[in-house]
Amino acid sequence: MASQRTPTEPSKKGIFAASFIGTSIEWYDYYIFGTAAALVFGSLFYPEFSSVAGTLAAFGTFAVGFIARPLGAMVIGHFGDRIGRKSMLVLTLLLTGGSTFLIGVLPTYVAIGVAAPLLLVVLRLVQGFGVGGEWGGAILVATEHASRHRRAVYGSFAQFGVPVGVLTSNLAFLAVSEMPESDFMSYGWRIPFLLSLLLVVVGFLVRSRLHDTPEFQKAKQEKTVSKVPVAELFRRQPRTLVLASLASIAPPAIGYTVIVYMLTYGTTVVGFDRTMLLTLILVSTLVWIGTIVVSAVAADRFGSKKVYALGALTAVLWPIPMFALVNTGETGLALLSFIVAAIVQGVMAGAQGGLLTEIFDVRVRYSGISIAYQLGGMVGGAVTPIVATALFGRYGSSTPIACYIMALSLVSLAAVLGIRGGAAPVRTGQADPSAAVSGPAGA
Repeated sequence: MASQRTPTEPSKKGIFAASFIGTSIEWYDYYIFGTAAALVFGSLFYPEFSSVAGTLAAFGTFAVGFIARPLGAMVIGHFGDRIGRKSMLVLTLLLTGGSTFLIGVLPTYVAIGVAAPLLLVVLRLVQGFGVGGEWGGAILVATEHASRHRRAVYGSFAQFGVPVGVLTSNLAFLAVSEMPESDFMSYGWRIPFLLSLLLVVVGFLVRSRLHDTPEFQKAKQEKTVSKVPVAELFRRQPRTLVLASLASIAPPAIGYTVIVYMLTYGTTVVGFDRTMLLTLILVSTLVWIGTIVVSAVAADRFGSKKVYALGALTAVLWPIPMFALVNTGETGLALLSFIVAAIVQGVMAGAQGGLLTEIFDVRVRYSGISIAYQLGGMVGGAVTPIVATALFGRYGSSTPIACYIMALSLVSLAAVLGIRGGAAPVRTGQADPSAAVSGPAGA
């Protein structure tokens, strides 16, 4: 039987490429900043500070990107709901990739003084603004092309970009970390940033061939597109937005503890070699990717809300064992710590795209899922490395850090349990309920 796909409708491979490749590139851009903040930015851009203060300042600059992300989510989400998904995804790619490349050529404090950290903050703001609208658009490009009982699987296309971004950014830094220390600090750290320009070209070619999603095209044809999506979102679905934002805290709280804070903690406190620690994190991301696949399939089978709640529960339980294993200083136990943390993140990531797509109406969906995801990321991701550094500086122990992450994860667990609806489980032979665009379950 011939395929029913129209000539202008993208194939599943095209949807996967536009969602996964672009997101991978953007998260590569974002995560190399976090790696550089943990390894080099403190001494290169804040040399007048003490070691701890310089690390805090570097993590503060890292956090600035999170502050810009909700703003980017609102602005880009507004135009994504008004104009379309495709054009905003091209814009986010250019903003993030361009600012990342410029960081790679930015003079340090020794060369231009206080202007160096100021320019670094500005570029980080631009980078964060672009990322703010990236995830929501990439998720919708996938999920709005899918039938309702396949939304979690399609939504996982974009979710692969997060661990792949971690993987490729770590690979880039591993490649240059073998350089002599003087060369690495002089120019080696810049190479991963400069490579971003090449990756942006690839992403632009993929996304420029994309078409807007059927659900959004239907809304435009029926002239039901919202005039002011963010205002309508706050008016019609405030409860859903708050709960979705709180539910989105746990994944970045676990993730940024491992991929950002552990690079500092593991090397300076526990005594791991920098290259070894990057390698362990790199290996764990492969498990993260595999877990996303399993979780997405389970979410479409049993319901996104149930699977996400299970992931949030594991996020509550794992932080204390995670630090205990790393504190042994044993490579194998640290790897186990990171692998389980990757599974925790993957369970939530596999269900998240389908869950958030289902609970927001199509008229405000780009704005809703972008703002929720970025607010959760700001609380869970931006603050966590700073709080962790401050807590260890105050108490000299990892236990308060673990308790802090557990508390954040508990908030997410309570929030997801409070969300009404979500992607319902689909039984074998059940008719696809997505033939018509309906209102959200969580309105």
